[in-house]
This record gives sequence, structure tokens and C-alpha cells, in this order.
Amino acid sequence: MKCLITGGSGFVGSHLAEALLNQGHQVTVIDDLSTGSIENIASCKGNRNFRYIIDTIFNRNLLAELVDAADVVFHLAAAVGVKLIVESPVRTIETNIKGTELVLEMAAKKKRKTLIVSTSEVYGKSDKERFNEDDDLVLGPTYKGRWSYAASKAVDEFLALAYYREKNLPVIIVRLFNTVGPRQTGQYGMVVPRFVEQALEGRPITVYGSGDQVRSFTWVGDVAKALIRLVETPAAVGEIFNVGHSEKITILDLARLVKELTQTSSTIEFVPYDVAYGTGFEDMMYRLPDISKLERAIGYTPTKTLSQILLSVIEFYRSRMLEKVASV
Repeated sequence: MKCLITGGSGFVGSHLAEALLNQGHQVTVIDDLSTGSIENIASCKGNRNFRYIIDTIFNRNLLAELVDAADVVFHLAAAVGVKLIVESPVRTIETNIKGTELVLEMAAKKKRKTLIVSTSEVYGKSDKERFNEDDDLVLGPTYKGRWSYAASKAVDEFLALAYYREKNLPVIIVRLFNTVGPRQTGQYGMVVPRFVEQALEGRPITVYGSGDQVRSFTWVGDVAKALIRLVETPAAVGEIFNVGHSEKITILDLARLVKELTQTSSTIEFVPYDVAYGTGFEDMMYRLPDISKLERAIGYTPTKTLSQILLSVIEFYRSRMLEKVASV
């Protein structure tokens, strides 16, 4: 299978590239490196089935050529992370909506199967404990830029399904819940790498808000395998799937667990949302997936516990810290 991954040098995209190559598929990655990194795809470079292109998906001619050459398109290029979304709302909206529109336009010309990576953020501030794919989406007011990401990804989903229904483009939509693993960066507000880095450096572990927020965290390797299985499953076309983990934890307990696993002397400190993200930031108490639809479709079962996932992230960051020391 010839695969094109937009945003393929990002955290999830690079793990997806590795998984596809390990299965013998041909992989082309396009990434402008705005949030991704060449380091993320270092392990792929020696594989004869792999090539990467540093460019933007807004290069229409190049994108058309790459889509033409592919059997399936995995569209991951997007603005990511709460911090980036709050600080750069124009970039968030334009990247997500215009980029997805362009990918779908090019894919429709050749009827290339396209998997659109969306987000659990689209569920907004619904007060349900667990979300399923048919639930209403409850977003905050447009005055609060925090919701621009959720709204833009919801538009992506509407657009993808419109292409499926009107133009017979085979599309699949996945809503990723908190995905974690090596190579993820805390630079854009991702909580696990931020906690781990703080703990390993002996700095306070900063919990935003009350810490009572309930989340689940998924191993990136399980996510990559799920995306591959979905594009291989004919019945998945035209459908939306939650991809996540059934295990849940509060953010405060997550901080305590990171503290325990790293054996750090770091304290846990609470930071008000207004200080972390600016005035008027809203968050939701629960963001947990109902993964029964994915279980039925592909037999999906998470393979790692949260402690196992955290240990892999801790090992990754410890190794990076040792490399930095050795290079000095």
C-alpha cells in the first residue's frame, strides 16, 4: 500500500509512519515542520520505502502529485495543542479548515481513500462522562478563542462527510483522545510530557485548574495500529470513530503518579487557568471515550496501562537529558 501522511513528522504521524513501514508499506511524509521535527522521523530515513518532503500542504501542485501517487491519505497536518490554539487562533482556523479542504479536494479527484484525524475536543463542554460518536457537540461562545480549535475540526468532519456523500470519496474520521508516548513535546500544552519534564528536572509539577478534571491517556502505538486497521476495513468508510483508552484518572492523580514513577522531589503546585492560558479560558470536567464502536469495527483493545505508558515517556525524556549532558 502506498501511503501519504500529511503532518508525518509530528508526534502521532511519525509513529504512524514507523508502523506502516514495519508492515512493509510505502510511506511518503509531507510536513512543514511548524510543530513537527525531522528528529521524529530519523528512524525511518534508512528505509527504502520511505521518503519525506519538507513543504506545506498548501503547495497545491505538490499536494496533487503526492495524492495521485498514493493509495491512501492519512491527514494529520493540523494546529495542535491548547497553548498554540490560544496563542495563534488565526493559524489554528486557517490550517485546520483550509488544509483539510485542500486535501479532500485533491483526494476526490482520484477517489483516494482518506483518513481524517480529528479530536475529542469537538465534543466541547458536554457534561457527559463518556462520549460516543453520535453525541451532540456542545461548544462555548465564539468570544472565547479556546473553542476555535474544536469548531475548526468539527467543520473538517462536516466537510469530509459531505465529500463522502456528495462526491463518493471514501473517508474515515477518527477522534483522538489524549495520545501519549515518546517524542511528544510539552511545548504546546500537552500535559504528560510537561509533567514528566518538570518532574525529571526537579521543578514544581504544575496542575492547571483544580486537578479534578478526568481524562484517559492512550499509547501512541495503539493509535497508529488503529488508524492502519481502519483504512484496511471497508465497513469503516463514511464512519466516525473514537480512538482512546477506557482507563481514567484525574489530572491531580496523574501528577501524583508521575511524581511516584520518577521518584522526584518535585512539589505539585496549582496554577489558575487564567494564569496558564489567559482570562476566560474554559475546560471540561470529563473527556473520556466510549470505544465500543472501534472495538466492534476492528477488535481494538488498548495494550498498555497508564503506568506503562508513563514509564516509556519517562525513559524517553531521561535519555534525552543524558544526550544533552553528553553533548556539552
